[in-house]
Amino acid sequence: MLVKFQTKSQATITMFGDVAVTLIKLMGHSGTVPSALRAEDVPAALALLKAAVAEHANEPLDPQGGSSRESEEGQRVSFAHRALPLIGMLTAAAAAGEDLMWDK
Repeated sequence: MLVKFQTKSQATITMFGDVAVTLIKLMGHSGTVPSALRAEDVPAALALLKAAVAEHANEPLDPQGGSSRESEEGQRVSFAHRALPLIGMLTAAAAAGEDLMWDK
């Protein structure tokens, strides 16, 4: 599954489903897909996600079922790198007073 994040003023971001759900839950949401955050809830979600990234920045956050070849070679993507596009989108949405939506 892939999850697409959208706001009015930003390009769509697409993430692996399990990675996206992890980040959604860290924003204080239930993890339901599809769903959304209202504009007034975006700043709090951004703060929660930034705090989680600060705590786990260098830990890997890889999609489930990744190829064994990648794991054997040690090519892992950090939590901070996975969250960066979503943090950028949340920051822009908070500044513009926009809702954030996500869907399959």
